[in-house]
This record gives sequence, C-alpha cells and structure tokens, in this order.
Amino acid sequence: MPDPSRTQAPCGTWTSPITADVVAAGATPLSSVALDGGDVYWLAGRASEGGRTTLLRKRRNSVTELTPAPFNVRTRVHEYGGGALLAAEGVVWFSNFADNRIYRIGAEGGEPAPLSAGGALRHADFVLDAARGRLLSVREDHSQGATYPVNTICALNFDGSETVLVDGNDFYSSPRLSPDGSQLAWLSWDHPRMPWQGTELWLADIAADGTLVNGRLIAGGENESVCQPEWSPGGLLHFVSDRSGWWNLYRFDHGVVHPLCPRDAEFGGPHWVFGNAMYGFMSDSEIACTYIEDGVSRLARLDTGSGALTPVDNPYEEIRELRVQGTTLAFLGGAPTIATEIAQIDASSGQRQVLARSIEQLPDVGYLSVPHSIRYPSANGRTAYAFYYPPRNKDVEPLPGELPPLMVIGHGGPTSMATSTLKLATQFWTSRGIAVLDVNYGGSTGFGRAYRDLLRGQWGVVDVEDCVAGAQHLAGQDLVDRERLVIRGGSAGGLTTLCALAFHDVFKAGASYYGVSDLKGLDADSHKFESRYNEYLIAPKAQADAVYAERSPINHSDKLARPMIFFQGLDDKVVPPPQSEVMVDALRARGVPVAYLTLEGEGHGFRKADSIVRTLQAELVFYLRVFNIPVPDDLPAVEIENLAQ
Repeated sequence: MPDPSRTQAPCGTWTSPITADVVAAGATPLSSVALDGGDVYWLAGRASEGGRTTLLRKRRNSVTELTPAPFNVRTRVHEYGGGALLAAEGVVWFSNFADNRIYRIGAEGGEPAPLSAGGALRHADFVLDAARGRLLSVREDHSQGATYPVNTICALNFDGSETVLVDGNDFYSSPRLSPDGSQLAWLSWDHPRMPWQGTELWLADIAADGTLVNGRLIAGGENESVCQPEWSPGGLLHFVSDRSGWWNLYRFDHGVVHPLCPRDAEFGGPHWVFGNAMYGFMSDSEIACTYIEDGVSRLARLDTGSGALTPVDNPYEEIRELRVQGTTLAFLGGAPTIATEIAQIDASSGQRQVLARSIEQLPDVGYLSVPHSIRYPSANGRTAYAFYYPPRNKDVEPLPGELPPLMVIGHGGPTSMATSTLKLATQFWTSRGIAVLDVNYGGSTGFGRAYRDLLRGQWGVVDVEDCVAGAQHLAGQDLVDRERLVIRGGSAGGLTTLCALAFHDVFKAGASYYGVSDLKGLDADSHKFESRYNEYLIAPKAQADAVYAERSPINHSDKLARPMIFFQGLDDKVVPPPQSEVMVDALRARGVPVAYLTLEGEGHGFRKADSIVRTLQAELVFYLRVFNIPVPDDLPAVEIENLAQ
C-alpha cells in the first residue's frame, strides 16, 4: 500500500537534503590521532582550503589549531603518506607538505620553527630519541636522480643534520625505540613484495655513538606479514603477524616468540599509510586492542598473561588509529549512523567523549540507509561479502511497481576493505532512490590471509566476479532493477569497473574515478611503492605481457558497449591521466556514450570541495540521462558524447 505521508517519484530523482554541497562541506577528513600527557592531537582536512590538512590539539576543555594556513601537515613518503606528526613531552614535530621540511612547535604553541632542510628529503613515522637529541624517522630521498627514491631509516638531529641508520632495503616503516633507549626495532621489505605479503621485523642495539649494532631478524619473511611493532612499558617487544593465517598479536621474550591471543580475527591491517595502530599498552599486563571479525571492529582489553579478551563497550563498528595512554583510549570510530569521529574512552569507567566529528550536523535519520552485512555465493564456490544499502528517504517512495537502480562499488587498493561507517557520499545515492552494494571482494582485508590471497594473480577476475555476483544476487531477490545496474570504483576499483563492463554483460553503465585501464602502462608510470605490485596481483614479469594484454580493458574496448563516465585528477602520480584518456578516446572512437571530467590541482583522490561537488553532480546527471530519467532543473549540464538526446 502506498504511504500517504510520502510522495511518489522515479528512483534517482528523489529530493534529498544530502546534496553534493553537503557531502563536500560536511565531511572533514580526520586522521593521525595522538596522545601526549593529557593532550589529544589530530589532523583535520580543510576541503574549503584546497584540501589543506591542519593540526588540532585538545587541552583540557579547549581545542586549538596549531598550524594555520599555509601550513599543510602531510607527507608523501610511499606517496600515500601518513605518520606526518609526532607529539611527545609537550612538543610537536610535523612534516609540511609544501617544502617537505620538519617543523617544531613548542609546548605552548606559537609559530612552528623549521628543523630540517626538506626539499628532496621526505620524512614520516617519527619517534623521539630524547637522550640523543634527535628524531628517528623513515626517510625517502628523491635527490639522486634515480628512477626511484632511496628509502632509509635515519636520525634527524636537532641541529638539522641527518644520519642514515639503516639502509639497503627497498622500504622501511615503524622504527620503535625501546623504553630505555638501548634498542631499536623496525620493519623492512623489498620488491616485489607489498607489506601485506611479507615483511621482516629487525632488532638492533644502539651504540654509544648512536649508530646501530648487532642487527638481527626477529620475525617475518617473504610469506609472513608483520606489522605494528611496539614495546611494552617493561621493555618487551610486541608485534602483529599473520603467520597463523590471521593478523594476531605476539610477544618476543628472551629470543622466543609467544602468541598472546590466537583468534580467527585481524588485529592488524595493510600498510598503505604510516601510523596505523590497532593496539597499545595500558600497563605491562594489559593491552587495549581493536580487532576485526566479519568486517566489523571490536574493542577490548587483553590480559597479556591469560590471553583473555574483555570487551570495552562502545557504539562503533569501525575503529582505527587506536592510541593508548594508561586507561585513556583515543581513536577514530564510525558506525552505520555515526560518521567518522574522534572518540576518547576511559577504559576503567567506560565514559566516552567525542572530541571531533567529520560531520557536525548529520541529516535526519529518516534519510539515512542502514546497511545490511551480507554474504553471498560467487564464482567457483566462493563466498563474498558486502554491505547492502537499500534506498531510504522519509519523504519519497518509488513509483508503483518500480524497483530501484543498484550501484555496485568496488573499493580501491585493491588490498583494502569496505566498512559500514556512515558516509554521506553513499547516502547521497540512497536518499535519491538508488540502492548501493559496497563489496568486500576476494582480496579484501579483514577476513584473514586466505581471503586476502584470493586476488593473487586474479586482479580483474575475482574482484569482478564478486561484484557481478553481488548484483545478480540482489536482482534475483527482486530487490533491485536488473536493467539499471551500474558499477563505480576509484583507482583499483576503476579497473574492477572497466573489467566488469568489458567482460560481463550485467551492468548497464559505469563510472571510473582515476581508474586503471592499462596494466602495462600502470607498471611504467607507477611510483616506487606500487611499481611491482602487479607481480602479485597479475603475474610475474616473465608472464606479465601476455596476461596484461588479456586483462587490460584498453585492449578490449571493442567489448565495451555500455556508457561510461571518467573522472581524473591532472596531478595524479599513482594512476596518471593517460590511464583515463586512452580509454575515453577508445570509447569516443567506437561511438559509445562517454563523458570525461578532469580536475586541476587534484591528485589520487579528490580533496577540494568544488571537485567533490562537481563529480557527484556529474555522475548523477550521467546516470539519469543514460536511463532516460528526467534530470532535475537544479543539476548542471554534463556533456555526454555519443548519447542520443
């Protein structure tokens, strides 16, 4: 029966308060939570300031911005950055994006003072070595004119000089100084591995002159991923390893590695950015930790002696960047009706305080779609996972007998994961009458090593099959209109989108955000961190050319007959503009409806408010026109070549 309190309108045209401007203005990126004494620090993005990232500090009951414009707290080590600040002993050090210099802010704030020369030297993942008057960091040197920069662990002395402590490996992360300052632990790995495939945990003594001696391998290898080494207050080294098939916690004690809490759950995550943390020490005998089961985060206290986990009550289903100081826990949290926020919890009393919200004013819950976590059958007997968002708008319902269009989203990475945290960019679609399926295809993290390794040699196959199967699963249940199935994705998800449209006849249109179309070109253009990633995802170099040719959508444009829209940042160094341009040209030449929007000053991922508005509105108009749905008057015109008017 129709609901008399709601009007009826074609799906896709529903009037919603969640406009593109609301999406752009309302979502403040939050990251890099840090605790120091009684202060809490974090970074916040400023879309209205060209995507600038600023440093905030909460001291007692007030929040202060420590880095006004033009400071931009960001680093590009490994291109993806992270780990751009350190707060310790009342002082903050941070990397400034424009000049790559490290700046120091004193305990009382004031004008940041430069410490390093910057320029071609980038730094990340800092640790304070106070006794020796220096910071330890991961350094990336772009000064030598080589094809790729040189990565090391270095000492950044307070006089501005720099000393290399560890070199010889392709990549480093997580330098961690023991509480007494006598030892340093760190992670390293080499091409062609990515850090979630295999890393090594090293430990060395620090000599009287500050150099490292007696370096020894503690854990890890080509097929064991180790992450987040940390020292207990008493000086025992802990780390996370997936040697059991799951990223679990371990302790290194007198030359022996001990598991702390064996469990089919993920206590770690993939190293895309520096500064990730999923556990920290409350005391020598107790760890606060977050772990993922079936794609959902849990928060708990872990007894290091018994291995018992005690849940910590909280409303979140995604928890990241957990920082621990005594009984104080601070982290990024989110849930289906909670956009990402910075929360502080007292683990003893359970008292929770929200310090910052990525969205200050949430829309009425009547416009918010709460996702269903689903699992469904996919190709070759696999099970795939996804979050399904049905359309929801308290004011509007579909026309009689109308099933909604479905948008399938393939996340980036591809070694990443979709979460259920409230995202206005998703609600933008569902509040207009378009269902969304956010897929954790085979290869996603959060479901153990075996699931992650399903994508070994199968990128563009398994991910595509799982997206196709998800759309068919929902259409088979008459939840969505099988004649209006669309797929969208960014970066790696863009390849998934293109392959789904080229090799399967299920989706009727697609959108690629800085997506990969030419795998061989990706190898040629990509930065150091990902330059050998395709050897895992596609094939070793000896077999690569044949597989690349078979799987790259650019070589199969003759199979593309569905309309597509492409979005590309002109400063993208991860997936450069030619990746999109060659595909647009091919579709244009074949007479397939195609639209192409480029964005000045944007890289891999769009940060500017006007970019977010422009792309969202254009994508909506594109789908409406492709499906011959009336375009509301308040939306801008979009040029779609080869589309009959």
